Amino acid sequence: MEFRRLELNGGRVIRTNTWQLLLPPTAAGYADAQIDDYGEAGGREQYPWRPGMYLSLRARFAPGEGRLLGTAGFGFWNAPFGDPTVKRPALPQAAWFFYASPPSDLPFPPDEPGVGWFAATIDAAAPRALATVPFAPAVLLLNQLRRLRSLVWPPVRRALGISHASLPQKMTAWHQYELRWLARGCTFLVDGEVVLSSTYSPRGPLGFVCWLDNQYMVATPRGRLRWGTLKTTVTQQLEITDLELRPVY
Repeated sequence: MEFRRLELNGGRVIRTNTWQLLLPPTAAGYADAQIDDYGEAGGREQYPWRPGMYLSLRARFAPGEGRLLGTAGFGFWNAPFGDPTVKRPALPQAAWFFYASPPSDLPFPPDEPGVGWFAATIDAAAPRALATVPFAPAVLLLNQLRRLRSLVWPPVRRALGISHASLPQKMTAWHQYELRWLARGCTFLVDGEVVLSSTYSPRGPLGFVCWLDNQYMVATPRGRLRWGTLKTTVTQQLEITDLELRPVY
């Protein structure tokens, strides 16, 4: 299976008996080490995968959670914020294993930090999600009040197809990660144990991506939105092996 290699600002992708994604210490700017299968697709409409896919791989990271800075992970994604081959933005769709370090804060349960190592889904382009757009100003206003946020945000999360589960496994150790992305929902497993079973399923088309970068993003139910890059002082690594991608029915 052929993958595009994306190496930005010192990021490196090394292929031996494993895939090694490396980020050297980075003082400034966006750094990324990535493999994906959508680089030559010619637009998001041509991304290769729709529901009915199985992903399996073994992976480990260095350093581990809390000391690994930026974002990292693997799964299916539509590169909504731009890519060297598709620069126009889009609404996010994903089913993946995803890591984000502070100061990231992403839209998960109210009043819980959206940071750490987890399995997750989102489909902000689904018709049910688009139907909430006219109410966005009111949602942001009501979400400023903690008591109302617990009532308002859960239906919005459902409309956006957001589900997630924090992963307690140590990122620095080898683990087997599996994802079944079906039309009826997504199932995530670590070492053969189900960690998230969701009825949400992004419609696609999506591409496979595995990456390691020094970016952070804040997008909270209260309307905080910002992003940037982090200074890193040690080499960071994501190593994967036994990668399998195949259709399932």
